[in-house]
Amino acid sequence: MLIQGQVGPIAGLQSIAPGTNAPMRQGNLGDQIVSELHGRYFEANYRRALFNGAITGQVTTVALATTYTGLCLSNPVGSQVNLSLLKAGFGFLVAFAAASTIGLMVGYNSSTNVTHTTPVTPRSQFVGVGAAGVGLLDSAATLPTAPTLNTILGVGLTGAITTVPSIMASIVDLEGSIILPPGAYCAFYTSTVSGAAAGAFSFTWEEIPI
Repeated sequence: MLIQGQVGPIAGLQSIAPGTNAPMRQGNLGDQIVSELHGRYFEANYRRALFNGAITGQVTTVALATTYTGLCLSNPVGSQVNLSLLKAGFGFLVAFAAASTIGLMVGYNSSTNVTHTTPVTPRSQFVGVGAAGVGLLDSAATLPTAPTLNTILGVGLTGAITTVPSIMASIVDLEGSIILPPGAYCAFYTSTVSGAAAGAFSFTWEEIPI
């Protein structure tokens, strides 16, 4: 099937009338020119496939420990979806005792699930009427396989929060660059223990049928 378009603007000084069958617009290299009608995640959210979870007042464990506290997102063994990570948010309200790297660590086990010590409730981003998701969240868990540091997000420093520089707070757009198939997990990483009851974390992800 041959699909043709028109290079350059299709309309002149006036908009194209509703109901008109206009050709697709193309660039000078044959590329198709498109623009978003709705927000970036509207379609995934409208299809009830977008989920989020967040916690506050959390202390993290050190580095790559398998007995973990922080926030961990896992995809159960045998699930029928992949979890595509879209955003990760973090912040700290108390200075670290020692300077720390903040990041994301990942792991995978094809036969053993994450042990859910303290579950956190995932919620649909289609607020109030969304479907239940498959991905599971925990603020404390036992990881079945030692994780690997995957993504550096920032640093946690030792100065008071009223000084500059201090402890970073941020939301990072992962753009689907981390996919968790069944048996995989992703968790927040700090190279040293965070300040007492000071951590706040969130994940946003899309659940996509395998």
